[in-house]
Amino acid sequence: MIQKQLHGFLNTPPLWTNEQFGIQQFNFPNINLNHFLAQPIPQNIRLGHQMEHVFKQLIEHCDVYEIVLHGLPVKEGNRTIGEIDFILKDVRTQKWIHIELTYKFYIIDPEISEPIHRLMGPNKRDMFFTKMEKIREEQFPLLHSQEGIRALSGIAIEPDKIEHQVCFKAQLFAPFRNTKVHIRPLNQDCIFGYWLKFDDFNTKEFRSNTYYIPFKSEWVVAPHNNVPWLSHLEILMEINLSMLRKNAPMVWMKKPNGQLNKFFVIWW
Repeated sequence: MIQKQLHGFLNTPPLWTNEQFGIQQFNFPNINLNHFLAQPIPQNIRLGHQMEHVFKQLIEHCDVYEIVLHGLPVKEGNRTIGEIDFILKDVRTQKWIHIELTYKFYIIDPEISEPIHRLMGPNKRDMFFTKMEKIREEQFPLLHSQEGIRALSGIAIEPDKIEHQVCFKAQLFAPFRNTKVHIRPLNQDCIFGYWLKFDDFNTKEFRSNTYYIPFKSEWVVAPHNNVPWLSHLEILMEINLSMLRKNAPMVWMKKPNGQLNKFFVIWW
């Protein structure tokens, strides 16, 4: 699983390139995975934390950056008010870079006019615009707060000399039959599949295929054959339970010709 997660992470493009929205995107280095021995990642932690483990192992394997710190809590008294994901040192320039790592799965709602407001989690509880604002207005300034300066004081790092960047990767899912939707200035290459409603999935068009509902830790992974495939009728029962729980599952689909796809079935 870890190898598939590593490849899935590396094969996911950044949601934008260079600087957009006043936020600089981290230019991920080229990593040669030959002779790379991945370390196990706990599967009982949330996907975002699993991706932190992936990022850490990949950066440790490259020869461009050193990890100065990872997962440093910032406290106000006994209360944790935030966390610094990573501070890297560029060995070529000796520059310090603060990295906020984000890996998201968003559906695209074309009925919303502004592209940056179109992206939301499949359960409509996670908005891209809100996350972007939090990074820019809260997570970056945290290092320059009294609490952030105190957290960094034992590491001989001057906050004013740190450059802020994000490693913001995302898999996007366009509406079924409308996968050409435009999302500029966001990265069109991030579209990995589509989304549709339960009634659209429960049609003749989908009945001859087989299906698999991946665990959350598998969402980053490209669909592959080595899973227990179910018939359309069998998967309908599982998806219906998810609909009742107001939870949009990711689904892998294998067509009779062997073609593999991934999509979300939404409940709302």
